[in-house]
Formats: sequence, structure tokens, C-alpha cells
Amino acid sequence: MKAIVNTQYGSAEVLQLKEVEKPVARDNEILIKIHATAVSSGDWKMRKADPCIIRLFFGLMRPKTTILGYVLAGEIESIGREVKRYKAGGKVFATTGMGFGAYAEYKCLPESGVVALMPNNMSYAEAAAIPFGGNTALYFLRKANIQHGQKVLIYGASGAVGTAAVQLSKYFGAEVTGVCSTANIDLVKSLGAGKVIDYTHEDFSKNAETYDVIFDTVGKNSFSGCKQALKKNGCLLMAAASPWQMILGVWVSMTSRKKVISGVMSETAGDLVFLTQLIESGEFKAVIDKCYPLEQMSAAHRYVELGHKKGNVVISLEPN
Repeated sequence: MKAIVNTQYGSAEVLQLKEVEKPVARDNEILIKIHATAVSSGDWKMRKADPCIIRLFFGLMRPKTTILGYVLAGEIESIGREVKRYKAGGKVFATTGMGFGAYAEYKCLPESGVVALMPNNMSYAEAAAIPFGGNTALYFLRKANIQHGQKVLIYGASGAVGTAAVQLSKYFGAEVTGVCSTANIDLVKSLGAGKVIDYTHEDFSKNAETYDVIFDTVGKNSFSGCKQALKKNGCLLMAAASPWQMILGVWVSMTSRKKVISGVMSETAGDLVFLTQLIESGEFKAVIDKCYPLEQMSAAHRYVELGHKKGNVVISLEPN
């Protein structure tokens, strides 16, 4: 099968299209023919080992995992003899966990993994754009115990996690303020934000507004500014916190009534089922900036690394 392989850390050019062995499903696994995957900020950071602490977990000198890719959408080609929940021919979308491997034509996943049947009203490309941002946003918003009527600010509202967080916050009944650049204001409004702040012209932490929940989805905002804009019992969510910000968050949570939540999110197949229900009812949609063929993975990585994508960048493995 074809796959994008990187045997060293570095620039986007380390990503090479190669022929590798096609996997075979074990007794408890399903073999998925991948029709679409996506490139997130986490993918290019893994590729570059940025930050360098990544090397401690995924290989000091060179990556232990040579095929990246965290999300996929595709068709089940075969199933192991113990699989009960899925059948060959079923359309699914999924995340691969720390095993990665979605930059390829096929991937085996356990039946008990983060896998679900695709929404009926979505293409493979759209489905691949859902799990990373959708599951991440859902995890953190649930951790904040988001409530109807709360004031929620989403920083980085036009990214993969941000576009999902705006839609989910709106669904949960919050009053949503999005923060993004000038070019993305209309997009963020269309997703449900009642107010949008252009960060190129205004610092939300200095306008005297306070919020029940502030969700920094990109890790590019001032920790002290976010803390200042929180209500007395407010909650700060940091999906991309640095180690130092995590330490500060623990201190703030221990010494005040404000709560800071960061760290690695967890996800379940039930989360995908929940998102599927919202998608099929028209309350949640995929946001796709660009779509590249598998052969142009390096170009997709270079674009995502610029940090200006709207929603998701998808990789299609379907014939043109």
C-alpha cells in the first residue's frame, strides 16, 4: 500500500510517499481502507519534534513511529473473527491514538477504539475533519461543566479546535465570543458566535469584559491576560499549554476560586457518536480550508505550519 513515511525529524520534505506492507486485521480489529485524513498542528510538531521533549517519548534520534496521521475516514474492508459491532462495507471515522498511521491507504484499529459509523450526511473528507477538533473541544468544554447562559470566549476561534468549540458552546446554550483575525470574522459568526473580537485590533483582556469560561485553543495568548478576564469562579481551558503554563494553572487552581484545565485530552467512541448526532441534526458541521491529495502531503504540512488555516486541512485518498 501507499503511505507517507518519515524516518527522520525535520522539515516537510522528510515526508516521503512509499510502498509499505499492507496491515492485516487481528481477531479484535477492523481493517479500514482510508479515503481521507487530515493534517493538524500536532502533526507538524511531531514531524519536527517541536518541542524537543517529543523526542523523549517518540524517539531521541529518529521517530519510532514512521507513519503519522491521527484521524481518518474510510470504509471497512475486513474484520477480525471476534468483531461484533462492525461489518465489512461500513463507513467509519476514527482517531488512531498514539499509534498514528493514518497517512496511508489502510489502517487496522481495535473494535473498542475511538471508532464510529460516519454521519449519513457527510463525505469522507468532511468526516475526517471532525474527530481532532471535535473531540478536543468536547473534552475541554465538558471539563469546564459549561452551562446554559454562561459567557464563553474562544481564542483561536477559526482553527480546527476553535471552530468546533464555537459550535459546541452555542449548542450548550452559552453566549459565545470568538477571537480571530480580520479575515475569519464572518466564518466565526456563521458558526454561532454572537460577538467576534479581531485580535489584530483589540486585546480582549483589556476591554473590561469578564467570562465564565475562556478557551485558549491555540496556546498563543497571555496566561495573565486570560486570568484577568475570568470571572471570580471562572474556568480557563488551555488545549495547547506549555509545561510552564500547566504549572501556573495548577498554582492558580490551588490558590484562588478560578480553575485552570490543561493537559492531554481523552476521548471515546461515544464522543464521536455524540458529534454524529449533532451533525445529522444540522447543529454541527465540518470546516475545511483546503484539501490535498496524498502525494502533496509535504505541501499540506507547510501550509498548516504557517498557522493561518481556517478549520481543517484534509488529505484525500480518493481518485479525482
